[in-house]
Amino acid sequence: MLPKPLVLALSAVALCGAVYAGVRPVGPLPPLGGLLDPVSGVWGAAGNAVLPRKATVAIPGLEGTVDVRYDDRGVPHIFATTEEDAYRALGYVVARDRLFQLDIQTRAASGRLTELVGARALELDETPRLLGMPRAAEQKLAAVDPNSEARRILDAYAAGVNAYIDSLKPRDYPIEYKLLNARPERWRSINSIHLLNRMGWTLASGDPDHMLVRAAALVGDSAARSVFPQHTPIEEPIQPQPGWTAPHDRFETIVAPGAPDRTAIALSSLYQRFRTDDPGAESQPAFASNNWAVSPARTKDGYALLACDPHLELTLPSIWYEVHLVVPGKLDVYGVTIPGAPAVIIGFNRDVSWTFTNTAADVMDFYRETVDDSINPARYMLDGRWRPLSRRIEQYRDQSGRVIHTDTVRYTHRGPMTKEHGHWVSMRWTVLEPSHELQALHDASHARNTHEFQDIVSRNFLAPAQNMLVADRNGSIAIRSTGHFPIRAGDGDGETIRDGSTSTSDWQGFWPVDKYPQSFDPPQGFLASANQEPETPESEFGYLGTDHGYEVWRALRINELLRANARVTPDDMIRWQTDPGSMRADLFVPYFIAAAKTERARGRSNAALDSAAGLLAQWDRTYALNNQRAVLFEAAMRELSDRTWDELTRNGVRVATPTTAVLAELMSQPGNAWWDDRRTQNIVEDRDDILAQSLVAAYDSVTRKYGAPDAGGWRWDRIRFTNIYHLLHIPAFSALRIPVPGGTGTLTPSTGTGHYGPSWRMVVEMGPEVHAWGTFPGGQSGNPMSPRYSDHLAFWEHGELQPLLVPRTAADLPAAATSATLDLRPTR
Repeated sequence: MLPKPLVLALSAVALCGAVYAGVRPVGPLPPLGGLLDPVSGVWGAAGNAVLPRKATVAIPGLEGTVDVRYDDRGVPHIFATTEEDAYRALGYVVARDRLFQLDIQTRAASGRLTELVGARALELDETPRLLGMPRAAEQKLAAVDPNSEARRILDAYAAGVNAYIDSLKPRDYPIEYKLLNARPERWRSINSIHLLNRMGWTLASGDPDHMLVRAAALVGDSAARSVFPQHTPIEEPIQPQPGWTAPHDRFETIVAPGAPDRTAIALSSLYQRFRTDDPGAESQPAFASNNWAVSPARTKDGYALLACDPHLELTLPSIWYEVHLVVPGKLDVYGVTIPGAPAVIIGFNRDVSWTFTNTAADVMDFYRETVDDSINPARYMLDGRWRPLSRRIEQYRDQSGRVIHTDTVRYTHRGPMTKEHGHWVSMRWTVLEPSHELQALHDASHARNTHEFQDIVSRNFLAPAQNMLVADRNGSIAIRSTGHFPIRAGDGDGETIRDGSTSTSDWQGFWPVDKYPQSFDPPQGFLASANQEPETPESEFGYLGTDHGYEVWRALRINELLRANARVTPDDMIRWQTDPGSMRADLFVPYFIAAAKTERARGRSNAALDSAAGLLAQWDRTYALNNQRAVLFEAAMRELSDRTWDELTRNGVRVATPTTAVLAELMSQPGNAWWDDRRTQNIVEDRDDILAQSLVAAYDSVTRKYGAPDAGGWRWDRIRFTNIYHLLHIPAFSALRIPVPGGTGTLTPSTGTGHYGPSWRMVVEMGPEVHAWGTFPGGQSGNPMSPRYSDHLAFWEHGELQPLLVPRTAADLPAAATSATLDLRPTR
């Protein structure tokens, strides 16, 4: 049998095609001979796969000794005498475990991947630069007081990363550098801001207004606004409503498709550069997340409980790194950080626990600008006067440092400007605005109660807007949708491209904090957010977003579970995180079955329809791994969406898809004109016709692809998988085809591609002593040959959370639970 390092190296090289062993590179990879070098090749990575049992390192800048104890899950517990030392040590240990991840994700955020892999990454690099993200990071760093605690922590973290890099010899470089024939780059403080800007791009760049415009270009403005409403037709808001004991429907008659809107036709082409969605897919946020908290009155043991379940892109190594920081009398915080961020993002201290979900607010607006030269503008018109455009030259370099491409990015006072189909369009986006998110997260780690936590983050955390849920040891729970929410002029919404020639189109300010969607200690005794609409239209201060930015099914399910249990335990919270129940299936399955019955009554039934309806009737509507009916339902929903929204198709491609909440609204209108298939002659279809056709088509396609219903091919664990790829998509370094329970709209949503999912599951009990459980899909190490690379994955796959150790002192971590120690000392 080949040694594991050699197997992994061969697998990685084979990814790029034929290998000319030891002769010349293939694509971005080095010669195979270099990889097999016994000193500096892949064997070097194998030699660093396990942390030494004991190590002592001197690093510059420390004020005192830092004691780092790694527990039996590979989590570093950092005990320092000052906070700057704690964060310097954090930079060191993160680099020790995740150096390549630190490097590549920062290059991606700042648009510098070409320096690693050459011109093939040029398009990826252009995106953040044309959006103004590196410029914004520079401005944010410049705005940080150089003498402030925030800047000292940023610089200390950077110094810790660099201390580790400086200690390396080429043989010690992570294997990815050897595959790319590259070397680590020294860390700069601005990299942490690049990283947070990238998270802003991930979480705050949705385009619900684009969907509306694209739809209006095909079916007219009235019909488009009817199927892309500002507010969801099924309400289970984050901010609880007094007296509500169930969700509310806000169903209205959906306007029939009409003539294309000429203005929308002209506008739709201007959005192309900023498009981020898949308009043909059933609406489901890829970055879906859940969180909920329960008051002591509704828990079995009388302590507040909090559950955390952010769903993000899944990678190996994981987006998260688990850590515990202790500075006696000042700081004691446990949780997860993103490698590169000098802060615990989600976690707890001795008094409060916190977590976030995405608010999905509309915080990106566009302006059609009037310029002095359509080819090479230098000025733009504002209020009848010409203003100079700012210019920034963006140079892209390859691995050798040679400039391979140059862009000129122009800026108005609103933000970056690009040319789309002959028109210059500028953008304003909260992620580019001055803000201090790292300061907010650092200060929040010291909070002592829910009010203090929410006040701290509301001052400085501006983007991406998050639903911040917190529970404290006093039994209080609270949630607030926190971020900068623009106040727009005129019609008050962000659903169009505005006239950039007048300042009346500009944002008029931001919502005051007391108008944010929020709730403290609600009478119902629990709070839950799952990317649903934060509040009802009657409660809303102004325009926050549209229905297409929200999703309701997970919120319905978690609220149903919470309402039904008045003695919640931590085990309940853990079990609910992988609950396979589906409110979406509960609503739509009866419609399919009833439609089959109607077709029989009309004399239009057939064997396929009867069989399909019978199979759906057998299903318990859960997405358990062994169920054999969810595949039929999902196929039927795809067919139903295709048939219902065929009016939103152009040149064979659907350009916009309403949410399934809107589809549920349409289900209540069996004769609505949207059901009619305009392609059929002298026939007017109704709801049951389309449902029956969809079910038959689904049955036919599923049997063709997977065989007979009970032959085993329909089992969910053979159809829907999670795929967790290595950062370079190297199969040997990835975890692929992992069967997991859940489907579209369940608490563990499955998108079908398997690239997104629960990234960090945590449950915290805020008793006299804090107790917590957690896991993520991966491990602490970024070294594919380390036993810590994916050792948490089996727990994650089976929905199991591991107890989190929270020692108050280094001596409190039992020897049996200590896997390694690291003694960091000041240089002399």
